[in-house]
Amino acid sequence: MPPIAMLLSVLVAILHLWFLVLEMALWTKPLGLKTFRMSPEKAETTRVLAANQGLYNGFLAAGLLWGALLLKDLRVAAFFLICVVVAGAYGAATVSRRILWIQAAPAALALVCLVANV
Repeated sequence: MPPIAMLLSVLVAILHLWFLVLEMALWTKPLGLKTFRMSPEKAETTRVLAANQGLYNGFLAAGLLWGALLLKDLRVAAFFLICVVVAGAYGAATVSRRILWIQAAPAALALVCLVANV
């Protein structure tokens, strides 16, 4: 696997592990409230949904690490990067444009590096 693409894939995975922590452990805490711009009441009522979302982010991170570090397989890494780009684009369209830059753009950059073989 190309070194820059591998590095970026791992960074995207780390980012998704951070999303897991934010959504599963910090959702109702001050950092989670500030990050997601929510009131304590809304955070409490959506806590279980956020934990589910965090779990999915963990699966994306696991897939990226599996493809980039363990298998070093371009196809597996590309699949999970595409999943992240699609999820980020959907989140940007339905929740907040910030998601496009925070989630989809880094994965798209990693995907471009993967395809360009760098």
